[in-house]
Amino acid sequence: MVEEILIVPATAADAAAAAEITREAFTGVSIDQAIQDLLGPAAGRSWQDIKADEVRREIQQGPGDCFVATCGGRVVGYVTTQLHKEISQGRIPNLAVEKPFRGRGIGRKLLLRALEHFRGLGLKQARIETLTTNPVGQRLYPAVGFKEVARQIHYVMAL
Repeated sequence: MVEEILIVPATAADAAAAAEITREAFTGVSIDQAIQDLLGPAAGRSWQDIKADEVRREIQQGPGDCFVATCGGRVVGYVTTQLHKEISQGRIPNLAVEKPFRGRGIGRKLLLRALEHFRGLGLKQARIETLTTNPVGQRLYPAVGFKEVARQIHYVMAL
């Protein structure tokens, strides 16, 4: 029997599990990783630690605005959001699913739940970004209605 995947509001207690998923899920699709690959770690911290801390903070600071996918009570994916009410825009900075659970539509369900949340708050726009190294995001985001508006080039240098 395949256990049901539930999409529920995150709690602060979910932050640690989301941070662990982040460490693997963003391999190859992280600006911080690309910088470290070129210049090495800044201040002795790995890109995985930096990204995991970012996700942990987002969930701890706004758990009601973030959502997790659970299977048998265990977190297997998450989406974080940021609300910019002054411009009526919701942003989705992070979306990840644990490797064994990918390909089941969980990322799509998380993304749709975040968009539903934005609509429920009366926001008028949703924004998400991805890198050219993330083919999954490049397929998923347009498939749910996002339109590409620009591409950006990131530069870095050692000091």
